[in-house]
Amino acid sequence: MPADIPFGFGPPGGDVPDPNDPRQMQQFLSQLQQLFATPGGGPVNWDLARQLAQAHLTGGGPAAGMAQFPVGFAMPGTPVPTAEADTDATKPVGDPAVTAVERAAVIEALRIADLWLEPESALPSGVRSTSAWSRGEWLNQTLPVWKKLCDPVAARMVSAMTELVPEEMRAQMGPMTSMVASLGGALLGGQLGTALGSLAAEVLSAGDIGLPLGPAGTATLVPANIAEYGKGLEIPDDQVRLYVALREAAHQRLFGHVPWLRGHVFAAVEAYAAGIHVDREAIEEAMSRLDPTTLGSDPQELVLEGIFTPEDTPQQRAALARLETALALVEGWVCHVVDRAAGDRLPDVVRLSEAFRRRRAAGGPAEQTFAALVGLELRPRRLREATALWNALTEHRGISGRDALWGHPDLLPDEEAFADPDMFARTQLDLGDLGFNDETGPDKPTDPS
Repeated sequence: MPADIPFGFGPPGGDVPDPNDPRQMQQFLSQLQQLFATPGGGPVNWDLARQLAQAHLTGGGPAAGMAQFPVGFAMPGTPVPTAEADTDATKPVGDPAVTAVERAAVIEALRIADLWLEPESALPSGVRSTSAWSRGEWLNQTLPVWKKLCDPVAARMVSAMTELVPEEMRAQMGPMTSMVASLGGALLGGQLGTALGSLAAEVLSAGDIGLPLGPAGTATLVPANIAEYGKGLEIPDDQVRLYVALREAAHQRLFGHVPWLRGHVFAAVEAYAAGIHVDREAIEEAMSRLDPTTLGSDPQELVLEGIFTPEDTPQQRAALARLETALALVEGWVCHVVDRAAGDRLPDVVRLSEAFRRRRAAGGPAEQTFAALVGLELRPRRLREATALWNALTEHRGISGRDALWGHPDLLPDEEAFADPDMFARTQLDLGDLGFNDETGPDKPTDPS
């Protein structure tokens, strides 16, 4: 009776258990719970996500990530995953170790970048340590923040999946609900693992996508990705590396010395995520195509697009506006101070600036995959307007007056300010005499003692 078993799963060998046979059903549920158990609880199987992301970088294909699955498990008509099942689609992108020469170059670039930024920002240096990460190190170091970003939306999807279990089955077999929840965690873990593995092969630094993903105060570059990205620009490697270092050091200043900013950005993400609608029909359709042998190996194998859609309500539109404004203001400030710091020092600064603006505005393939998975786009839509706004504020209020706006979220420019930056800059209070310190932030005078 296949119709009685959610998503068409069967036990080893492909035989569907008889729902009227308690022994068969108990064995079936036990195997599924073991198969999709989420270590540590939570809506996403992050252990599976890490395994598949690492496999994407270093090789091993789907079999590496599926090693935790019971031997012999399969859905009807599907082969059991084996190490020999890897295909060209799962070939690794590589995860070269950082060499001593690369590490020295990164440390020097970040040191120079921090010096160049000093006269262009009222915020002091936020760099307490420097590091050069491999792609795998970026993945492991940033995973805690990805959990914080993804878990709220994932919980909504898993909840919707458990509601797909027929009510009569929920009443008769309590383990079925937890099994489906674990299945959702494994599904999302596989998909997120692939997306994060792709991101790890693209990101240039810890703050590359505009969020504080790495440990606070640790400025970090990813040399392998910077070298790969620089090939397409046809700009000397040292210039590309220094420009990325400037952006990373600017992010560290902003998030290191504006105490409320980290929480403000994540609150904007969570507020928007809270209004995302989960399409149960889309989940049912996607689950009907689930194949454990390819889980996580190809994001196109199980397309999740359309599962998450924003609710068309005034509250959700306001949440989206707050998120887009926050991302644009952060990225616009970084672009503004970096271009001023680079000035005449980098011969190709104009080309570099334009290339990075296009890159952040468009988002790479991995960012687009991530957006499809969790319904969140992390690229600033109004980057040029935000950069023009910070330019106008510097012209009319000076560096201290510009950066004093980071003193409190209520002081920050809103959407209306993007429409007429000069008007906003001229009509703001003169905050240029306000100082900065680590505890009070830029909205309070520095304690003269």
